[in-house]
Amino acid sequence: MFLKNLTRTEKLAYLFLILVYILGIYFANTNLTFFDEVFTKEDDFVEYGTAFLLFCSSILLFYRLLKLFTVKKIFWKIGILFMAAVFLFGAGEEISWGQRIFNVESSEYFIENNAQGETNLHNLVVEGKKVNKIIFSQLLTLILVLYLLVTPLLYRKFDAVKKLANLFAVPIVKWHHTIAFLLGTVLLMFINSTRKWELYELAFGAIFFLIFLNPFNKNIYTSN
Repeated sequence: MFLKNLTRTEKLAYLFLILVYILGIYFANTNLTFFDEVFTKEDDFVEYGTAFLLFCSSILLFYRLLKLFTVKKIFWKIGILFMAAVFLFGAGEEISWGQRIFNVESSEYFIENNAQGETNLHNLVVEGKKVNKIIFSQLLTLILVLYLLVTPLLYRKFDAVKKLANLFAVPIVKWHHTIAFLLGTVLLMFINSTRKWELYELAFGAIFFLIFLNPFNKNIYTSN
């Protein structure tokens, strides 16, 4: 019954993530070197896949903004523009804004203050602390918990929350999105490598694209 309620795109996306996780768990437990240096290495399938999915989410949001620009109110436009910009930023950060693709050297500032010497913000080190750990890990974890678990409950129960979310074009997750995130989190326990977070980022990109594509409150993307 659960699978029948999924669209074809959702089924394919979840199947893709299941296969990636199965391979990841297998390689991490049979050949950790291969997992770290091939399967999840920088500038390859997993990292580029994450950047691509984040970029697709951004493009989808920008498309809806342009399509409905004349019929939606200012707060809706602000909300969807903000989310589109955030995901575009995330896609750029994931590949260090194409630095390695185009073989661009980092400036002196990033060489001295970036943990990997790259031109991105999430690997910056400020007073001995990585920005990635403080903001992109701890803060993002809190946001995800609120967004995936708390917000859907409040949206379904309180009209005020429902109106506010719809006003700012905030997509509300369906429960299969939440389950997918939780399952992806649990499966990381079977991977003993710091590179496992690359798989988690890929799952993040895929699931959020599905959320934007077909949220619980899909009516926010109509002209009504």
